[in-house]
Amino acid sequence: MNFFFQEEDVEYLPMLSIDIEPETQVKKEAGPLPEEVPILPLRNTVLFPGVVLPITVGRDKSIKAVKEAYKGNRIVGVIAQKDPSIEDPDQKDLNTIGTIARIARLLKMPDGSTTVIIQGLHRFKTVEILSEEPFMRARIEILQDVPPKDQKEFMAITASLKDLAAEIIKLSPNIPSEAAVVLRNIDNPTFLMHFISSNLNAELKDKQAILEVDSLQDRAHLVLKHLNTELQLLELKNKIQTKVRTDIEKQQREYFLHQQIKKMQEELGGEYANQDIKRLKEKAQTKKWSKEVADVFNRELERLERMHVNSAEYPVQLNYLDLLLELPWGVYTEDNIDLKRTKEILDRDHYGLEKVKERILEYLAVLKLKGDMKSPILCFVGPPGVGKTSLGRSIADAIGRKFIRMSLGGLHDESEIRGHRKTYIGAMPGRIIQSLKKAQSSNPVFILDEIDKVGTDFRGDPSSALLEVLDPEQNNRFYDNYLELEYDLSRVLFIATANTLNTIQPALRDRMEVIEISGYSTEEKIEIARRHLIPKVREAHGLKAKQVKLSDKVIQFIIDNYTRESGVRDLERKLSAVMRSIAKQVAMSETHEPSVTEEEVRKILGPEMVDREIYQENQPPGVAIGLAWTYTGGDILFIETSLSQGKGDLTLTGNLGNVMKESATTALSFIKSRAEELGISPDVFGKTNVHIHVPEGAIPKDGPSAGITIMASVASAFTGRRIKPFFAMTGEITLRGKVLPVGGIKEKILAAKRAGLKNIILCSANRKHVEEINKEFIKGLTFYYVDTMMQVLDIAMEKNDGKRANNRKSLGRK
Repeated sequence: MNFFFQEEDVEYLPMLSIDIEPETQVKKEAGPLPEEVPILPLRNTVLFPGVVLPITVGRDKSIKAVKEAYKGNRIVGVIAQKDPSIEDPDQKDLNTIGTIARIARLLKMPDGSTTVIIQGLHRFKTVEILSEEPFMRARIEILQDVPPKDQKEFMAITASLKDLAAEIIKLSPNIPSEAAVVLRNIDNPTFLMHFISSNLNAELKDKQAILEVDSLQDRAHLVLKHLNTELQLLELKNKIQTKVRTDIEKQQREYFLHQQIKKMQEELGGEYANQDIKRLKEKAQTKKWSKEVADVFNRELERLERMHVNSAEYPVQLNYLDLLLELPWGVYTEDNIDLKRTKEILDRDHYGLEKVKERILEYLAVLKLKGDMKSPILCFVGPPGVGKTSLGRSIADAIGRKFIRMSLGGLHDESEIRGHRKTYIGAMPGRIIQSLKKAQSSNPVFILDEIDKVGTDFRGDPSSALLEVLDPEQNNRFYDNYLELEYDLSRVLFIATANTLNTIQPALRDRMEVIEISGYSTEEKIEIARRHLIPKVREAHGLKAKQVKLSDKVIQFIIDNYTRESGVRDLERKLSAVMRSIAKQVAMSETHEPSVTEEEVRKILGPEMVDREIYQENQPPGVAIGLAWTYTGGDILFIETSLSQGKGDLTLTGNLGNVMKESATTALSFIKSRAEELGISPDVFGKTNVHIHVPEGAIPKDGPSAGITIMASVASAFTGRRIKPFFAMTGEITLRGKVLPVGGIKEKILAAKRAGLKNIILCSANRKHVEEINKEFIKGLTFYYVDTMMQVLDIAMEKNDGKRANNRKSLGRK
């Protein structure tokens, strides 16, 4: 119950000072009700029939409406506003149903304001607004109340209303005792219900809902429901106040003690501490963090307040609270997902990489449709210089997210990921949390660079610490040792980069979606140089476009003769060398032709570094060309076999790994088992030493890919049949004579094309990898797909020239 009314325009007068007339008596004195009435909007209350309200009127339209009505029949239509904050309401701002009222008195107050005392007569419905100036006038329709169906039940409800209202008055210290007397003197049940409804401590919309109910019995039920709710809340409030009252002495005692501590701290130099605490509290009010974080912050802030500013723990505690405040709890940048624009940005920044771009667009399409999703953990794997890291920056630019790059190369301390515990001297949060603090966003694009080069030592295993970070099912509750709270990383788009998957922990690799980025073909490198590298290095060296020009032919000359890489990093360095030479000529005002020729490139860069002819010339028997994969891309390697008199020993040189040594042993065993089929005398193996060598012995070599190359080299040496020129091969071998598929096909094929080779032998199972390569990039290459090792020899070796006997008798004499 609320016997102290809220404001309409200025304030209400106390209601209890006004005599209340029974509703029946009002209707007799009012006479017939008009169909058109002035409208008086009320802000914070609803007028019920029979209820008297004293109102201070302040709005111009309201004053004019009251004065106009007072001069005439003193009848005015009172309607509650939907939104009390609207100063000048129109029809849409008012409820449809209101109450016809009679103006009992119009008073001019000493402060110059106008007070009007009105009494509700009957409910009405607005049919039409006739005018809004100088005040609102409407045509109305009087609404008739539906009598109670069960008079006894209605009387019982109104009796309950009186009892509940009396109980509320008794429990409320703010309601004067005269209110109980007023209630006891009301005999009319309908007026009693309206009187209680007017004084309910309920929202405006709830009172309006009561007024709009046609049935008196249903209206009484609704009022009873609100009264019960109000009584329960009041009883609970009194219970809480009683409990609080018993603890007041303890709280006062603690307050006085805290005040004494505060004074002592001020005497001991606590002014700076107070400034820090005030700053932390002000900043905390702007944070929208969870209850868990807020509780931790408040608890730690209380600890800081009890510390002396010169104590060793004070700066540690202050740094921790600053970290809590500076982290972007629940702060997310809005994604600007325009797939067409994203595709344009990716195409602008990176030439080729179609599969990678397609996967990124698929992810963004799902994010756009769903609105929110757990970000996948992507892992770009490929040789250096192919654009793995810059691809992540392009993604961030395309969707409007912050960009973070964290290098993991050589990382060997687990605390770099999870942070140190606060108890340690010099403790810091992990680099994940630090990066989010710097970015001020909880959904950035986060590049974990060189994830394959994470180290392990006595300080822990960072790879294992990354398992939680890179698991979409767990990283929504990432725990940092310094923070000592769980942080949601589920909306961070993590992108890992690696040169190889071999050194990544299997459990970590399982948590990521691997996207392989192969090396670039010559055609792609020319396009990348023309679109990106040349403008970049030209600007870096202060040159203008008209001062230097490189044709596609010259760019290809640099690529073919001065670079041996899958990416474009070395190409950028060579182009920079060319630009430096041109910049020197421009700075010294020397005359020069803008168009750079191959001869000028040769003068600037020196002799050609790559000799492609060595791969194309006719090699002697025992020499075969293989294709290898390295972390920098594809490469060419020679396999050389030499035979000499001896006892059948096998010698392997060239810094070979265990797998390649096993391939050599397997190849020799296979040749021995097929000696008759190859036209080799079985006796030769027992008196011939075999030496297999792979040049560039300073470089470690391993893997099964050279299996068929070693087998072809050994077979060529024993049969005396050369390997055909322009031929290269790759594949794993078995003792059964089968050829198995290998990986890195695109890099190997591009390496073969760079070397000028034209024929490549592959396992039949690798056909699908060749079909994924752009046809333009492998134009001029012929592929031979095999299933057995004998097919390799039939395709690769020249026919017997007849100069040497099939049984190799001459070998035994040499």
